[in-house]
Amino acid sequence: MFVLSNFIIALARILEIVLTIYMWIIVFRAVISWVNPDPYNKIVVLLYRVTEPVLSPIRRRLPWRNTGIDLSPIIVMLVILFLQYFLVESIIGLARRL
Repeated sequence: MFVLSNFIIALARILEIVLTIYMWIIVFRAVISWVNPDPYNKIVVLLYRVTEPVLSPIRRRLPWRNTGIDLSPIIVMLVILFLQYFLVESIIGLARRL
C-alpha cells in the first residue's frame, strides 16, 4: 500500500507544481498587459493562448467588465490558491491514510 500512497502523493505534488506554474503565467500576462505588447510576439501570443480560455469566462461573468480594470486574473489566482491549499492537501492527507 505504501507504493500507492507514494504514487498519489507524487501526483498531488505534480498538480501543485502545475498550478504554481499556471499562476505565474497569469502573473506574467497581467504584467505584460500594463505595457503595449507587440501582438505578433511569440511569447505574447503564447501567454494569451494559454490564459484566455480560463480568463475569458470569468471576465464575462464579472458585473464590472466595462470599467477598464480586469480583475479576472486575481480571481483565477485565488481559485488556484484554493486548489493548492484544499485539493492538493486533501489528496496528500488521503494518501497518507492509505
